Amino acid sequence: MKRDSRLSGVLHVLLHMAEAGAPVTSEAMARAMQTNPVVVRRIMAGLRDMGFVRSEKGHGGGWTMARDLASITLRDVYTALGAPEPFALGHRTESPGCLVEQAVNAALDGAFRDAEALLLDRFGEVTLAALSADFHARMVASGKTIDLESVHAA
Repeated sequence: MKRDSRLSGVLHVLLHMAEAGAPVTSEAMARAMQTNPVVVRRIMAGLRDMGFVRSEKGHGGGWTMARDLASITLRDVYTALGAPEPFALGHRTESPGCLVEQAVNAALDGAFRDAEALLLDRFGEVTLAALSADFHARMVASGKTIDLESVHAA
């Protein structure tokens, strides 16, 4: 089963955008996320609708952060992406006739609900500012400088 890595990819480019100090194009983000610029524009439009980013058209245009990183949580970004299913696990059948399968589904339902609630609570505790601080600590420790274009060059 293919994993949905949009949250990870979007968080990645949002942090690069915050570091850039200038608008970042959909094309540059697409290279970083290893996807098509159209996919990036669709995702970024959802983030723009939530007020997290803004776009500038024309020469020198692109995407920039619209809010302070401390005001955006992982849960905010997850929600802006449409709250995708957080787990690849699921029921064998959604509406089983078998009583054993019903018992299994009931047990799994409770565990899935608890796990999702815990995950979303944790997402709500982590801000983009915290991710940025972790990134900066890692950059200092590595002695490297990092930018979207050179790190993700093909």
